[in-house]
Amino acid sequence: MALAGFFYWQHHKEQTAGLAGEQLQSAYDALSDGKKDVASSTLAPLAASGRPGYATLARFTQADLLLQNKNEKGAAAMFAAIADDSAAAKPFRDLALVRQTLAEYDTLKPQAVIDRLRPLAVPGNPWFGSAGEMVAVAYLRSGRRDLAGRMFGQIARDANVPQSIRQRSVQMAGVLGVDAVAQSEDVKAQ
Repeated sequence: MALAGFFYWQHHKEQTAGLAGEQLQSAYDALSDGKKDVASSTLAPLAASGRPGYATLARFTQADLLLQNKNEKGAAAMFAAIADDSAAAKPFRDLALVRQTLAEYDTLKPQAVIDRLRPLAVPGNPWFGSAGEMVAVAYLRSGRRDLAGRMFGQIARDANVPQSIRQRSVQMAGVLGVDAVAQSEDVKAQ
């Protein structure tokens, strides 16, 4: 009897996961058709569903919609909620922290940006490019050109950082007296 109960539970779990996936796809289809209201009404129950993966993706999409509507405060609050949600996978929480910081960037003191993103602004971290760039600009805003130059130099040397961020970092490092061009060329040759 217990085995039958387990199989039923497993089957039910797979069915609800499939339904959640269909709902998320339906919301994405509505967005691609320009039907934000339909997408929002589909995303709301999914975001509150308690299914960690799908709920997190739905909440990210809701936050992105808030950003599109110029509601940075609302988006930042939603990203903060994802970042603080222990049920969400760590890569999602880290991405939410980066997105929250980006949404709030102009209202934050430079040291707040530095403190918040420092753990992510290290080579080898998947969010190093984005987090490192915001930290480097925060260093600039706080008058610490040497630290900004070093951070931009590190970003320029990291082959795992997207090329567009690396190119900006090479330029910024050069302006700040750090020769990242040769270092960046070395990384390209590898």
